[in-house]
Order: sequence, then structure tokens, then C-alpha cells
Amino acid sequence: MTKRSALKRQTREAAREFGVLDTPEFIQEAKVRRLPPHVGNGRGNQRSGWSPYPSNDDRDQAYLKTLKPKSDGQAGLMEAIDDHNMVLALGPAGTGKTYLAVAKAVEALEAGRVGRIVLSRPAVEAGESIGFLPGDMEDKLAPYLRPLYDALSDRLSMKRVKALMAEGAIEIAPIGYMRGRTLNNAFVVVDEAQNCTYVQLKMLLTRLGWNSTMVVTGDPHQSDLLPGVSGLSDIAEKLKQVPDIAVVHLAERDIVRHPLVASMIGVL
Repeated sequence: MTKRSALKRQTREAAREFGVLDTPEFIQEAKVRRLPPHVGNGRGNQRSGWSPYPSNDDRDQAYLKTLKPKSDGQAGLMEAIDDHNMVLALGPAGTGKTYLAVAKAVEALEAGRVGRIVLSRPAVEAGESIGFLPGDMEDKLAPYLRPLYDALSDRLSMKRVKALMAEGAIEIAPIGYMRGRTLNNAFVVVDEAQNCTYVQLKMLLTRLGWNSTMVVTGDPHQSDLLPGVSGLSDIAEKLKQVPDIAVVHLAERDIVRHPLVASMIGVL
């Protein structure tokens, strides 16, 4: 490298360090052609880099933070959550039960209506034994609680999720650790309730405290427990008689996943 090239490199590094690299005077003198700014990745921001999302992406409820129902059943579920302190959302896979419940929990936390979010899910394997999982308790439970993390990160950035979890505003816990608790000033979401027994669900429902909302989601036809062990259907039938509790049934027409999911649910 010649002395002249080395001098140019040192000048450019110094300019970058002191923030004058992008000034018009420096650009004109150095004859540096600036690259045009990135036009965005279809999600409303100007972040550079490749994105898998096309410019006409319509997933506005995840990225613009606006929650919109995509079916009449979802609209009914959202209305029930707004009007009742306890809601049971029953329906097939892909109807948005978990997503809507978590999104409503985030909405309540951000608006200051509750002080914390408590998400609970049974640690039940889906038809096969995973075996020993390494790590501490959080590492062992992470695979079972992954859907809740996904729903949270779709409404909040992962950085904010971690910050809220660190300060205790968001708690994700397995059902086995809910015994004896009273959940005041909280939005509680119990996911995959079809994998809970009658006794477990009775225990969970009676955790509800003052100024709290609880949403229980599940599909009675997709239980990973032995036949007759799941208590979700029995609990839902009995709670229909309680006027201040909403039991919402979602159907195949409310499925928002791939159209084939609705077709498969009808024949499987």
C-alpha cells in the first residue's frame, strides 16, 4: 500500500469516527457516491437488509399493532374478552385462540388495566416421549412454552418481552406451579387446556383474583391425554350455566391458517 492510499484510508476512518463522513463537503471532496436509502421491507419501517416479506404484505395486525378479527367467531371472542372476566375459547386448530388471548393480554397491560400477564400451559408431549432435556427448569420448559413466546414476540419486540419478563410484568409458567396462588390485577391466559384434567382446570379457574381476567383456550378434540382424562369439555358445559362467564365456540369457518387446514379438520 502506497503512502497516498494509507493517508486516504486514515482520513476516511477519522471522518467516520467524528461523524463527518456523510457531510456534503466530504462527499464532494472524496467523490464518494452514496447508496440510496432502503425503501423498507413492507412492514412500515426503514430498516435495511433483506426481508422475506413482500412490499404488499397485509399482516398489519402483527406489525402495526392493530388487532382485527378475521371472522365472526374471532370478533365474538374479542367482544367476550372485553365484556367478561372469565372466557373459555374452544375451537379447532388455527382459529387464533391463543393469539387473540395473548394479544388482548398485551393490550390490557399496555393500557394499564392490569399490572402483569400470566401465561400458563401444561407441559404435555404431543403423542411421543421427548425424553431428558438438558439445562435448568427454564431450559426444560422452553419447548413446551414456545407457542406463547411466539405470540408475545408477534405483539411486542423480543427485547421488550425480555425486559418485561425480567421485571415480572410477564410471567410464563407451567400449570404444575400454579397451585396455591391468587392472581390479582393480572391477565391470565391458560393455553392448551385440553391437556388438563378436570382437577387441574378447577384449580386453575379458582386462581382468579381481584381486577383480573382469565382466558382459557383449547380444542377438546385434540387432547394428548388418554381418552376420558381431559376435563375441558366437562368444565365448559358446567360453566355455561354461570351468567358472568363466556364460553365461546369457534368453528372451521374461523380457521385463519392455510385453507387446507380447514379442509383437513372437516375429515380428520
